[in-house]
Amino acid sequence: LVELQVDAKAIKDLTNGYPLILKDAIVTSEVNVEEGTLIHLVDKNGGYIATGYYGAQNKGIGWVLTRKEKEQIDEKFFAKKIREAAEKRADFFASDDTSAFRVFNGEGDGIGGLTIDFFNGFYMVSWYSKGIYSFREDIYKGLKQAVNTRGIYEKLRFNTGDQDMDHNDYVSGEKGEFPLIIQENGMSYAVDLNDGAMTGIFLDQRNVRKALRDKYSNEKTVLNTFSYTGAFSVAAALGGAAGTTSVDLAKRSLPKTIEQFAVNGIDFESQDIKVMNVFDYFSYAARHDLKFDVVVLDPPSFARTKKMAFSTAKDYPKLIKDALAITADNGIIVASTNNSSFNMKKFKTFIEKGFADAGARFNILETHQLPEDFVVPHNYPEFNYLKVVFIKVIK
Repeated sequence: LVELQVDAKAIKDLTNGYPLILKDAIVTSEVNVEEGTLIHLVDKNGGYIATGYYGAQNKGIGWVLTRKEKEQIDEKFFAKKIREAAEKRADFFASDDTSAFRVFNGEGDGIGGLTIDFFNGFYMVSWYSKGIYSFREDIYKGLKQAVNTRGIYEKLRFNTGDQDMDHNDYVSGEKGEFPLIIQENGMSYAVDLNDGAMTGIFLDQRNVRKALRDKYSNEKTVLNTFSYTGAFSVAAALGGAAGTTSVDLAKRSLPKTIEQFAVNGIDFESQDIKVMNVFDYFSYAARHDLKFDVVVLDPPSFARTKKMAFSTAKDYPKLIKDALAITADNGIIVASTNNSSFNMKKFKTFIEKGFADAGARFNILETHQLPEDFVVPHNYPEFNYLKVVFIKVIK
């Protein structure tokens, strides 16, 4: 256990529930602390503020775990936290038409650097910090105490240094037969919990897929850019779309998208799936006078190809402008980003700039942020990284 003194200005935030231990909040001069070391945060008189763990990450040096001085950080502590989180998701566990959701959302549920997702009885634990990974044994014991696990898989999302890309994600319990078919609002999606970093579905977009299916797809042509495994395309097709086009640069997006259509009984040959750079596709579509009723934009925060680098913080207005060139009159653009470095207000300024540059006007129809299972720390909306805006183009 290491004692670190906190700057007076940071004390209020920490006692108010701010979950990160920021570098500049610490007054104590450099001490050599190992990942996973428990930290006692104290004021200048040695008065107790909180207990956290040391885990280097881009914004700070660790996360707060408890504000009770006597609370032990052990298997019992983790079981209690996970049980409380699972109880908050009781409606999801009881749902008839959804069998995949987030059970534990990092700092929102009281343990930064750790997320736990539920996939039809299987649990997938993602470790975002070497520091929290050092508590692995106690956390797995706590998980098994808190919930009934069919099988457990894990993802190491911190830099392991040895670049062990063949890390076997299976941990314990039943071994899954993949693809595992999960339900989401009555739609089927194929997931694989033991296939590298990705599972095949981004659970935080669940409400957005539902809105696309229920309100915006019927008899419309839908373009899904940066389409990954085509989850938005499936939602659109099930919503009665006249046709979908999925565009992604990754070679594996083709078989993965075919699989998603197939598990929903949709003939993939009646849908368009393109493996190509989205910006090249925009040029191709503009040359061929293609126009889409609905265009979904959900780019990665940062992407690099041989020809260009794309960053949402810098290039989103251009993305909107390019999309407008191939959006039908009175069409819909679904603009999405998971970049946590700017908020919804800032994101809307990117949208405004893209429309202004294209000389077009718009109305915002609806906005989405993280769904209710992705709990965010109370008082600190900056942890709500997802921003999705449904925009009607006024021609």
